[in-house]
Amino acid sequence: MEKTLITTGKTIDLAIEAALTQLGLSRDDVSVQVLAQAKPGFLGIGAAPAKVEITYESPEAPKSAFGSASRSKPKTKPAPVGGDAHIAPKKAEKASAPAPKKEAAPAPKKEEKPAPKKESPKAEKKAPAEPKVFAPAAPGSVEEKIEVFLKGLLEHMGSQAVPHAWKEEDNTYNVELTGEDLGYLIGRRGDTLDALQHLANYSVNRHVEGHIRINVDAEQYRQKREESLRRYATKKAQQVLKAHRRTTLEPMNAYERHVIHAALQDMDRITTYSVGTEPNRRVVIEYER
Repeated sequence: MEKTLITTGKTIDLAIEAALTQLGLSRDDVSVQVLAQAKPGFLGIGAAPAKVEITYESPEAPKSAFGSASRSKPKTKPAPVGGDAHIAPKKAEKASAPAPKKEAAPAPKKEEKPAPKKESPKAEKKAPAEPKVFAPAAPGSVEEKIEVFLKGLLEHMGSQAVPHAWKEEDNTYNVELTGEDLGYLIGRRGDTLDALQHLANYSVNRHVEGHIRINVDAEQYRQKREESLRRYATKKAQQVLKAHRRTTLEPMNAYERHVIHAALQDMDRITTYSVGTEPNRRVVIEYER
């Protein structure tokens, strides 16, 4: 059974987080509808918090079966009253069966030693994955320009991470950041990675011929995020099919919206489109009648 909860917060994200904390659910278990954006006001006058409506599935309590069980319980027969209650009938004494003959105990068998158990292949410990080995960038190459720019940018941010660039396709270059504390460089939902990627594309394209595309990643965040978005999109689409009504997802960047559209493009009776303006543009999942 679907239920709704309305919460407020200084921002939409804080309002959603307050609802999830109150319900004890994860972000993938609810549907969010923004009712009002936060208003900062002027000098504190006219300020208003953000307001969201959370829709979630509440399990129905099973009906109790104690009533019917108690009524169907058979009644026990009362014991006979009087002094003869403990005397067995005489016929039962005559009909007593003869004692069975004792059979000779079988000779003890020799104990067989159990065969040694073979270890299943699953029990074997997997060897730790070897770290990737990156080839050094050739002097004067596009890979070197990408690494030099990102290295300088990371040093300004106080990070010791090392960028490694390689060519993936004709005009596409991938960059993987290695080192410690990479979560700081990934940011919330990959915001910091997106900023590093945007700056690298803008700066390096000014010093190379033609136009190239640079993808910056750390700890395979992009791949994990794609898989998470596909599962999230499928779950929301199934909720739309069940309720026969549309739902609006939280704001996403262009790349994440593309993943949602691609994941649901072949699902029957489901259509998707985007509404709003950046950076609050959202995907709408709608039921086709």
